[in-house]
Formats: sequence, structure tokens, C-alpha cells
Amino acid sequence: MTDAAQGRDDNTRHAEKAKKRKAAHDKKLEGMTDQKGLLIVHTGTGKGKTSAALGMVFRHIGHDMPVGVVHFTKSEKWNTGEAKLLAKFPDLVTLHIMGEGFTWETQDRERDVAAARAGWERAKELIRDDRHRMVLLDELNIVLRYDYLPISEVIAFLLDEKPADKHVVITGRNANPALIDIADLVTEMTLVKHPFRSGVKAQKGVEF
Repeated sequence: MTDAAQGRDDNTRHAEKAKKRKAAHDKKLEGMTDQKGLLIVHTGTGKGKTSAALGMVFRHIGHDMPVGVVHFTKSEKWNTGEAKLLAKFPDLVTLHIMGEGFTWETQDRERDVAAARAGWERAKELIRDDRHRMVLLDELNIVLRYDYLPISEVIAFLLDEKPADKHVVITGRNANPALIDIADLVTEMTLVKHPFRSGVKAQKGVEF
């Protein structure tokens, strides 16, 4: 067989496989439900949980769909790149930076609990607000891990009061099993290597 003939044969087989894959994909789509508001959880020890969530936030902005963002641990003094960028879209983004830094920075549980409560109350307002298509609750998993908020209260609100068409994204390590159980989409970032372990500090544009 000549090279030209072999090429045509390979292309024919490729086209036949692609046709079968498309038919299978189309069949799956026929049985799927309409669009719905998703509860999305990004967890795990690897880097990228907030970054991936912000990717969806920026997609919403690109489609002119309003979003709400609550940062539960980041503080105003961190001056993150995402906060600077989100501030450029005041008509589409409602941003609340409610944290005071990590727990080892405040060293005051009462302050941490109060900040978490204030952030959660603000989060509930954004989720109830019909204007926002998506609400990102950044590092809420950390708040729940340290019992700054009752997991039962958070679960009950998400099940009973989250509008059916509202996307809610929750990030942070150690997601509570009860939260994972009710979520529609859960992604676990796995740590393979991290520069911090080699003595490299967090860098502007990468971590913040």
C-alpha cells in the first residue's frame, strides 16, 4: 500500500470512530435534564482551588452575568490580583472581603468566629439575591473545618434556600463530607509538588 493510500485508509477509520463517538455523545445528551443551578466544591491539598473557581467567575463576567464573591479568610491588606481585577467590573461583580487572615495570624478564635459569621450572613444575602447568577464562597471549607460555623446550618440553607437556578461555588481544603454529599460537582486538587517546600515564598501573580 502506498503512503497516500495508507493515509486515506487511516483517515477513513478516524472518521468512522469519530462518527460513532458523536452518536454516543448525542445519545447521552438526549437523556439529560435541563440546566440547573449547581453546588460546586473545590477541595484538596493541591494548589488551584480558588483559581479554578475564579475561572468560572470570569466566564460569567464574559457573558455579562452578575456574580457575587465572598472571601472568608483573605483580608483587605492582602491586595490580591483577583480583587484588583474584579473591582474593574462594578456592574457585574459584588465583592466582599470578609476575612482577617489565617487563624495563626489573628490568634483570636472569637474574632475568627465573628468574621466567619459576618461573611456567612453576607453570603446568604448574595445567594438569595436574584441578580447574581453565581456566588463564590472562597475558603468557606476552612471556616467549616474549624467549626466557626455549624455545618448543619450551612447544609440546611443550601438545601432549603438556594434558588434552583443559582450556582454556588465553595473552595478550601478538607471539605466536610456532608457538603460533598449534597454537591453536584466536586473536584479534589492533589498536591504533587509545590515550590513552598523548596523554600520559595508565595509570589505575586501566582498565589495572589
